[in-house]
Amino acid sequence: MKPAVLLAIVASVLAAQQTGPIPFGSALDADRQIAESQQLAKDTKAPQQRAKGDQHRTYHFAAAKTDMPYRLYVPTTWDDQSKLPLIVMLHGAGADENRYLDMNDHQMLRLAEQHGYVLASPLGYGPLGAYGTPLRLPAVFGQPEIATKQRAEVTPEAEHTLELSEKDVINVLEIVMNEYPINRSSVFLAGHSMGAGGTWYLGAKYSKYWRAIAPMSGPFVDQANYPWDRIRSMPVMMSEGTLALPSVQGSHVMRDWMFQQDFPFEYYEVRADHGGMVPLVLPAVFDFFDRYRDK
Repeated sequence: MKPAVLLAIVASVLAAQQTGPIPFGSALDADRQIAESQQLAKDTKAPQQRAKGDQHRTYHFAAAKTDMPYRLYVPTTWDDQSKLPLIVMLHGAGADENRYLDMNDHQMLRLAEQHGYVLASPLGYGPLGAYGTPLRLPAVFGQPEIATKQRAEVTPEAEHTLELSEKDVINVLEIVMNEYPINRSSVFLAGHSMGAGGTWYLGAKYSKYWRAIAPMSGPFVDQANYPWDRIRSMPVMMSEGTLALPSVQGSHVMRDWMFQQDFPFEYYEVRADHGGMVPLVLPAVFDFFDRYRDK
């Protein structure tokens, strides 16, 4: 075999490793999905282009045969020209695109305004879409048998829902980046509970997007099947509540393992339960992202 051909094959394999499907998630190909979402973004026009402030929006999601809602916040102090950093926020199970942005007297919106971030919150197709990964409690890190069982129980109908949920997140991301002058080197991903599982999953599968990620109280990662190399140089802030049972046990195992593997990793813990930890850690999440954004 000629050296040039061999190099091409090696390059192709490495590219597949960086963008191919993750075994415990949907079968969608990341590069193909990005291209599809970019085309959708070009065909989608907001009623008020580049509007500021708090916005309840929809776009037509042809694959789901419906108009899909998403929530968007753009700092009111934006000068209409400067590039903006972006945070994508993934909600937990049973919630929607509004729950986390409205909680605690709109804390996330106030933080986005204060720190100067665009904040995008997709529905993820439905309250239980899970953003492409079926892993959830009790499939925490260190419980591979449970993760294997949950993946084996995915029906064709559930697989379709996972794919639509994953597509919805990438659609919203590309719509926002197509409309606003987003600083592509300052795009971040965060999520709580089911949304933390989505953060781990989409953080690796679409690693080319993210400068850093911040999963909160949701260590839903199948260690043996996770593409760790894709986040090897990506800063991660993992947070947890000491009363968030059984999530906190998995988070402790994962924390210790990631420190041992020398990832660029931070761990932040507060005395609160699974839901109560969110408002306590959000200021630290924004501070964490601030340390890695371009200014």
